[in-house]
Amino acid sequence: MDYVIPPAAPAYLPIRGSKAVFPVHRIYCVGRNYAAHAIEMGGDPDREPPFFFQKNPDNLVICGADFPYPSSSNDVHHEIELVVALSKGGTDIPLDKAMDCVFGYGVGLDMTRRDLQDGCKKMGRPWEIGKAFEKSAPCSDLVPAAEIGHPEAGAIWLDVNGSRRQEGDLNQLIWKVPEMISYLSELFELKAGDLIMTGTPAGVGPVSRGDLLTGHVAGVGELTCRVV
Repeated sequence: MDYVIPPAAPAYLPIRGSKAVFPVHRIYCVGRNYAAHAIEMGGDPDREPPFFFQKNPDNLVICGADFPYPSSSNDVHHEIELVVALSKGGTDIPLDKAMDCVFGYGVGLDMTRRDLQDGCKKMGRPWEIGKAFEKSAPCSDLVPAAEIGHPEAGAIWLDVNGSRRQEGDLNQLIWKVPEMISYLSELFELKAGDLIMTGTPAGVGPVSRGDLLTGHVAGVGELTCRVV
């Protein structure tokens, strides 16, 4: 096939302990999926229908690479998340079949230009300029579910320069992983290579150049990156 311009390199994530890599198709993010975070963001902690936004596959930052502080913002926040990687998809996936789609898990950061996001909220506009900017999705290597199973409980936390900022437990997810997959498949045709960032616990806050971010999800691993 002849392209009029060179095609972009495919986005991918490494797989822990493997030379193979995981090709990334889309990145779906779940908003306000921990009650305490919903409250701190001015939302309702009750179990409302989930809502989603997207990041772009080339927003990923891999292998502990630096996170460059983005332009057009003076208030960039960290949001630590469990990442779910799908090895197959479909539409209208039944709840009892949803976990069959999961390849594995990772630790991710949904970096957010909060000032731009807040401006979008006030005007009723989409969040892309606050969420889907370059290098806004640092992510660890993926760990296959065949090795670790499907984590349903365990600590999730983020330290900034060694000081704990965010802390929660996976059992506090309002919408659980199979529910997210099933619900998303009613809205989109999920594909092999899709990632789902499952939401963040309370404690989100600003980062500054020079900060060292260390995130952890029990049973999955850790992610470290520096803000530059």
